[in-house]
Amino acid sequence: MKLKTSIAIISGCLFLFIFLMLPVFLNIKEKKDDMVASFKGSEFSLKDVNNNNITEKSFDGPLTAIFFGFTNCPDICPMTLYNLDLVINELEEKKKEKFKVFFVSIDPTRDTTKTIKNYLDDFENEIFGITGDPKKVFLLSQSWGVLSEKIFTEDGNYLINHSSSVLLLRDGKYLDRISHHAAYKDMFKKIDKLLR
Repeated sequence: MKLKTSIAIISGCLFLFIFLMLPVFLNIKEKKDDMVASFKGSEFSLKDVNNNNITEKSFDGPLTAIFFGFTNCPDICPMTLYNLDLVINELEEKKKEKFKVFFVSIDPTRDTTKTIKNYLDDFENEIFGITGDPKKVFLLSQSWGVLSEKIFTEDGNYLINHSSSVLLLRDGKYLDRISHHAAYKDMFKKIDKLLR
């Protein structure tokens, strides 16, 4: 009898906790989503790997993916770009034409246009590489809610800890995002669906 009473009390407390806390969790998620959606980008002028001028107008189109990273990134950046490259390969031809991918270096001091060009040449499909004045790159990344900080190593080199979601835009405006943790198939499903 005591065991049944204990189970009933614990179950009741658990139900009450979920009942009371669920609105709090949903509210936090909603605020987070609203915060991400509030990022609107900014006007900017930077260079692509061919030394062409790139502005906020370059992000216009049916679907644009922007990924902020750096070429010395050991894992997250190459894996995310590799997955985006696979997505492009799997898209129908008409959808490929509507989809643009931009890689914006958050390490413009080391990532020159030549460095980024060599880096992106390893991928099968066209990924537009962007770099330029560090201050301008920083302001652009901030305008999209991308955070970054240098982590120095004992030998004086550094890595960059940074936000690593893929931002998806339609006509230059925030539409959605994909976590870098997303499996390739989930990334493909979302992008393919948004291109319908």
